[in-house]
Amino acid sequence: MSHNEELIRLRNRLQGKVLILGIGNPLRGDDAAGPELIRRLSSPSLPTLKPMLLLDVGEVPENYVGKIVKERPDTVVLVDAVDLGASPGTVRVVEKDDIGAEFFSTHSVSLNMVADYIDKETSADVFVLGIQPGNLAFKEEISEPVRESLEKIVKVLERV
Repeated sequence: MSHNEELIRLRNRLQGKVLILGIGNPLRGDDAAGPELIRRLSSPSLPTLKPMLLLDVGEVPENYVGKIVKERPDTVVLVDAVDLGASPGTVRVVEKDDIGAEFFSTHSVSLNMVADYIDKETSADVFVLGIQPGNLAFKEEISEPVRESLEKIVKVLERV
């Protein structure tokens, strides 16, 4: 699927009360994509994204499952840098059952457990929005292809 088709697929999956989790390490280049998306979506210059809840969970999404379950979301999107075997900045919707099987995330073990737990406790539609990293070096900036993808994601979410 093309980049735009994946973004349309994302938009169509966002139903009811949506919780977006930004996962990643802000000190490791493109691994910061998840937290950076949350930061951009939380900007005062954006219109309020209701009924969306935004949560930067860093590298430990498992520490937030109680708070997530308490919110009773209908849709949960885990945004993370994922090796999709594609060019940097590629965005893909990854089903929770495919986490760790077909794609590699720097947080795949916890992602899989977190997604399963949230699914069982809330019956929410849980999936990953994977962004192909180009650079995961320590203390590096987010690469230009990933920055461009984050901008496109923000524009899609603004219109939901």
